[in-house]
Amino acid sequence: MERFLEDIKKFGKLRVIEEPLDVNLEIPHVAYIEVKKEDSKVLLFKNPIDKKENRKFNIPVVMNIFANFEITNFILGKHPQKIAKEIQELLEPKTPNSLKEKINTLLTFSKLRKIFPKRTKKRGICQQVIYQGKQVNLDNLPILKTWPKDAGKFITTGQVYTKSLDGKKYNLGLYRIQKLSKNKFIMHWQIHKDGAHFFHEYKKANKKMPVSIAIGGDPLYYWCGQAPLPNGIFELLLYGFIRKQNPTLVKSITNDIYIPYDVDIVIEGYVDPNEFAIEGPFGDHTGYYTPPEEFPVLTVSAITMKKNPYFTATVVGKPPLEDKYMGWATERIFLPLLKTTTPDLIDYHMPENGCFHNLLIAKILPRYKGHSKQIMHALWGVGQMSFLKHAIFVDENAPDLTDYENLTKYILNRLTEKSFLITEGIVDQLDHASYEPLVGGKLGIDATGSTVEKTIKVLSDKQLLEKAKKLDNNILQLKQYFTDTANPITIIKVRKTKPVKQIFNKLKQLKQFLKIVIFVDDYMNDLNNPYMLIWRITNNVDALYDVWIEEIWGVDATSKSNIDGYNREWPEDTHCDKNVIEDLIKKGIINVDKKFLRKYQIIEEEDDEANPKY
Repeated sequence: MERFLEDIKKFGKLRVIEEPLDVNLEIPHVAYIEVKKEDSKVLLFKNPIDKKENRKFNIPVVMNIFANFEITNFILGKHPQKIAKEIQELLEPKTPNSLKEKINTLLTFSKLRKIFPKRTKKRGICQQVIYQGKQVNLDNLPILKTWPKDAGKFITTGQVYTKSLDGKKYNLGLYRIQKLSKNKFIMHWQIHKDGAHFFHEYKKANKKMPVSIAIGGDPLYYWCGQAPLPNGIFELLLYGFIRKQNPTLVKSITNDIYIPYDVDIVIEGYVDPNEFAIEGPFGDHTGYYTPPEEFPVLTVSAITMKKNPYFTATVVGKPPLEDKYMGWATERIFLPLLKTTTPDLIDYHMPENGCFHNLLIAKILPRYKGHSKQIMHALWGVGQMSFLKHAIFVDENAPDLTDYENLTKYILNRLTEKSFLITEGIVDQLDHASYEPLVGGKLGIDATGSTVEKTIKVLSDKQLLEKAKKLDNNILQLKQYFTDTANPITIIKVRKTKPVKQIFNKLKQLKQFLKIVIFVDDYMNDLNNPYMLIWRITNNVDALYDVWIEEIWGVDATSKSNIDGYNREWPEDTHCDKNVIEDLIKKGIINVDKKFLRKYQIIEEEDDEANPKY
């Protein structure tokens, strides 16, 4: 980590903050603001403190490691497309003809010997300082509390190293980790993750599970932890492939887990299969708080570190965040692997304001009727793609997948009732919109067909709103998008006093003026802010219940409750503490205006119907 910071400082991409700032809200709020800027930088907080505990930490905090595209390329050592090309060449090796081609082929495959981790019997740099037994005190680490309603402090960039009960499989995963006491954590192992699968093996055998959590070191370790590799493939193999060097591992001091020798901090311990605690709430990457739930407890047996370590952390919440850049690299690098199951996939893109798993746009080469629907099902059955909620497919003639405006027009001009596929499947454990935990609706849209004729008459927003309000006075505002296409989109803000489907049914009387109608409620929704509307809509929809393909097409993206037949607890949005933000602005630590705060819904504001801010 020290070398990384030195390098990016030379590039002018490091911002050093000397001002003592609180690990509770202040530091994460600064990072949350910074990463949303166009010129976002890596942040180094030299003097973290805990005001509540009257504590000063001697370990600096590093945040926004993946601050932008340029830094992400630097961490990877090359553009993700080049890595993807190398993977493609391995998956589809060409028969060498000339002597030169044969030599190049041998050299390519000989390099694979460098992907495998090697173990050293020496102590690692990460073990220069060792705390064991009663010396263990998690209070000495500058662990952050990110959001006002978080249950406590969480490690957010912990590289969690585990192994299967039989010792044949190894895993590096990224999971949030809640500090419970001076020597205990709660492990947020989601049910679908490899770490959870390993844990259930130990639980069945009634054996304690060894776990080591690494923090810092080469940022590529951290990125590899989120890579969607097939089950049983150790993520550090990907590290070796990208770096073209064997990752060096050392054995933990108090368990038999091996970790990279050069990380900054290692927290070792065991998970008792019979000890659980309530974890959460926590403001997660969906931009919502996830509810409290029971998870396994880790008892810490040792903390080791470099002599002068850095503590790394990230902020998850509403987009854009670090995962925009991490996800971009993942998206590019794993395209060749996706093509092995869907060979007619040309390209794909997962916008960050769709929280990645909530929205995918794919370009394919359609060869026959129903081909796109076949690919939909294929993707929904592949690893982490199985969590995908909404997928839109276009053909090879469509605009670039990041040319959002022209791409949207292309899609809207090709939709008919037959374009939609609604099915059911597994969803992310963090998904709140599904009416049943872990299982929910999936929406596939086939926009690979020919252009269609426009059949509706377009009114002005004012004229359409007048007609809509006459049908239902719970309609507050509306805005039309892409009225020059065959299927315009109308976003309608409602005061929700009943199921939205009842309002939708009334609006069918205006079918000559409406085609696609999307409903949002009157809380923190600016109809002129499509970036955050996409975030809200893709988060809040369970296609089985909330998408209606009838005379007009409707989407209910409002918050749900028992009036909708939704019997779970709907979560709250994540918002920064307004007083903390104002104080940071006064100190000159952050420099943003109200427009910026409003654009990304950073602080909570009341909705004023007479003079709507949202």
